[in-house]
Amino acid sequence: MSSAEAEQRPSLLGYLPALDGVRALAVGAVIVYHANKSWLGGGFLGVEVFFVISGFLITSLLIAESERDGSISLKQFWLRRARRLLPALWLLLVGVAIYCSLFERAMLGNLRGDIIAAVLYGFNWFQIWVGTSYFTAFDFVPLRHLWSLAVEEQFYVIWPLMMFVFTRFARRRMPIVGLLFIATSVAIAIFVGFTYRSGPIATVSETPEQYMAFLGQAVSRIDFLFLGTFTRAGGLFLGAALAVFWRPWLLQTSPIGTRGKLLDGISLAGFGGLAISAAVFRDVVEVTDVGTTGYDLLFRGGFFFVGVSSVAVIAAAVHPTATMTHALLGNRVMTYIGQRSYGLYLYHWPVFQMYRRFAGQGLTPYEFVLLVLLSLALCELSFRYVEIPVRDGRFGAWWRSRRAERQLGTPISPAVLRRRAGLLAFGAVLPAFALFSVATADVRLNDISQSLADSESAVVNVLGNQTTPTTLAQNDPVIVTGGGVTATTTLDGQLIDVLAIGDSVMLGAARELSSRGATVDALKSRPVRQALEIVNYLKSTRRLGSIVVIHLGTNNTATEAVFDEIMTTLRDTPLVVFLTVHVPSEPRQTINNQLINALPAKYANVKVLDWHTIVGQYPEYLYSDQTHLRPVGARFYADLIMQSVGRL
Repeated sequence: MSSAEAEQRPSLLGYLPALDGVRALAVGAVIVYHANKSWLGGGFLGVEVFFVISGFLITSLLIAESERDGSISLKQFWLRRARRLLPALWLLLVGVAIYCSLFERAMLGNLRGDIIAAVLYGFNWFQIWVGTSYFTAFDFVPLRHLWSLAVEEQFYVIWPLMMFVFTRFARRRMPIVGLLFIATSVAIAIFVGFTYRSGPIATVSETPEQYMAFLGQAVSRIDFLFLGTFTRAGGLFLGAALAVFWRPWLLQTSPIGTRGKLLDGISLAGFGGLAISAAVFRDVVEVTDVGTTGYDLLFRGGFFFVGVSSVAVIAAAVHPTATMTHALLGNRVMTYIGQRSYGLYLYHWPVFQMYRRFAGQGLTPYEFVLLVLLSLALCELSFRYVEIPVRDGRFGAWWRSRRAERQLGTPISPAVLRRRAGLLAFGAVLPAFALFSVATADVRLNDISQSLADSESAVVNVLGNQTTPTTLAQNDPVIVTGGGVTATTTLDGQLIDVLAIGDSVMLGAARELSSRGATVDALKSRPVRQALEIVNYLKSTRRLGSIVVIHLGTNNTATEAVFDEIMTTLRDTPLVVFLTVHVPSEPRQTINNQLINALPAKYANVKVLDWHTIVGQYPEYLYSDQTHLRPVGARFYADLIMQSVGRL
């Protein structure tokens, strides 16, 4: 039998409507999570459900083909996958390139690597290698979500080869193969648990335990575990194991085929596990007085638990008599969404990003509804006019008819020629311009990252263990910047008149503060507690002067106790100025500002500069993340601080 004839024969698997319902639930959870993490903190686990579905479906299709035809056609499998996945992906990449070439030209250089990685289906490893953390909140990253498609596509390349071997040489030992798949998933979960490290996540010099060597480069441990192909393959192996033991085309005639109520009960248990996971689990969390950490339970068995729960739901979804599960998942609404889940996943994230620009900025319910409707409209257009025509052969037939016209010399009317020329011009000029722009653009930091990088030369690293331009021990020289002149001096035995301690907000104004006479120690993602280490060190070396300015609390929630500890050290300092924080939509803004505003009542030497209220009147001083300082805002910020301490 030829491969073409085999392709036309119906699969033993058939269409499983409730499986599309599972896809609908998974993509819905992911979309809600991407819209606003506070709505469904574990919604990202919908991707894990997709992995289990893929493992089950692909393995089932390969086993069914082997049983139907006696072998697996690798060529036909990869052609089917290409027709299914590539058209919408390429359309997305061209669309994003056009948008950025018109409206985000500063990001084109960075986008080039993302597009190449996406085309090669290596986006997950590219992201791990370049260190653009999946959890970064302040970046414009319209293609970040493609990491999961890379994991699946790598699976699609390797898995048919493995199943070709198993179905040919171990056909009678498939139950053992299924047990091997389960054991592999368990081994992956154990490996992830042992590789993961609890505790705060910062730079490699601050938290070296949170980094690991990978091909000679230090990479984030949590990114490696979250994005890596092997570490996220546990769900794929669980789905594959289910396919070995649970073949839908055999359930009809097996004793278990009549036990629909039992499967409905198993499905409810699986739904419960997924619901609890989505509500409770997190990828990273903010720990009071510590900062950002990974969610321990997720990396120590959480992914495996979600995989097992997904298996329970899928087993019921494909069971012939699980009527309740079919009613919940196999109805028209769920199957409509499920059939378009791939397109929805592709298009929703760039739409969200193009609207809000920053990954971590949550949407309002009104914005969410409008953007989801827009994403659904784009998805429907892609589904009807690109994906389905390519998948069912209509596009190929149209292309062959055009070739036949040219070969036969069939006359074409001038009107048709003009219409085709217009369509060609419209369809080719913009993509060509966009791809040329992407190919020739320089790699640049975004505005926020660039402003912080430009300011690092004005920072003094008091503790000597941060990734700033200088290191400082008790008698080491320090680079002090002022008035545009860089000089080497020593702080040994000298008092620091105005010491400013801050995070990335202050870092953006470090050059302005330094030029006005302040000594600035500011670091991205710095927790409040680190101010205690700095003032303790300077007091022990007798360098603590008469004025200390502290602007922390942007990155983590603090407690009254940590502020009290800081003030215990600074009780003899004549003036301590605390700035309130401005982090809209983050609960820690209110908590930290309440603690800061309460300090003057407890400590006579404390003064509060209400940055939150002041900058709220001047939104033009902030970048669109509504937190970090534009250049004009940095000058305003520095003037406010120096005026408040009497050094303007």
